[in-house]
Amino acid sequence: MNLPVPTMEAPPVGVVGLGQLGGSLAAALIAAGRRVSGWDTDPAAREAAAARGVTIGRELGGVVVLATPIPALGTALDDLDVAPDATVTDLGSVKVPVLAALGERFGARFVGGHPMCGTERSGHTAADPELFRGARWAVCLEPGTELPRWLRVAEVALAAGASVVPVTAAEHDAAVAAISHVPHLLAAALAAAAADAGPLALALAAGSFAGGTRVIGSDPAFVTAMVEGNAGPTAAALAAVRAQLDRPWPELVEAGHTVAARSGERRTVRVPLDRAALLALGRAGGTVDRRLAAFVEASLPA
Repeated sequence: MNLPVPTMEAPPVGVVGLGQLGGSLAAALIAAGRRVSGWDTDPAAREAAAARGVTIGRELGGVVVLATPIPALGTALDDLDVAPDATVTDLGSVKVPVLAALGERFGARFVGGHPMCGTERSGHTAADPELFRGARWAVCLEPGTELPRWLRVAEVALAAGASVVPVTAAEHDAAVAAISHVPHLLAAALAAAAADAGPLALALAAGSFAGGTRVIGSDPAFVTAMVEGNAGPTAAALAAVRAQLDRPWPELVEAGHTVAARSGERRTVRVPLDRAALLALGRAGGTVDRRLAAFVEASLPA
């Protein structure tokens, strides 16, 4: 006789910081049927989250998500009552320094994370339950990470509509320096150079300029904290861009076009719940898309 396999209820999620990222995550998880509580020092953010179905309170358990600015991560939980067995994660755009600070405090209970999404807007009025839909969400898998806790964080990302990229903190910071942090600096440089070129240049600016400078519309304090918090990898990635600009222009244009025109096709694979296998998936450009008992369903570039 085959007995039904018991299912475990997904743990609750507590979100600290209910601005654009935290408010969007809370709303997405509510829509997915997860139990969500939350806290923010801003009464207006608390009120907006409560209207979306979030239980507002200082008592948090299950998976606790820190969605505050990076400088506030270390103290965000100081006045809150966090369950001693809770898994703690964050949404910060830099991982090595966050791991050093929060890993020391929470040990194996901390699992770093970073969803690759967001807009130049900020605050609770920018919250959108669809913000994470189709996004890539890096979830750090360090030598000391407990796999069950990693899975709890990964399942939060999946429930919000994202795909999970297993990485180490160091690999994450090197990668995002190239594809996120340097683009913010380049956008700032393009905007400043156009301003120096004068009012005529700005008056003629169209789509390519708008696309190239969009991200520098973000809060300057946020961008500064991001690039300075990842200064070493960002400097290395910026040097690589300078080296590219020294190539013959036809060669550079062709190389860049080839990357931009690459195929987006992907193939589905199954990957065991094993640290080495998961990290190999991430390094190959793969994503975890669904949990399947002792395996995950994942996709890789075709």
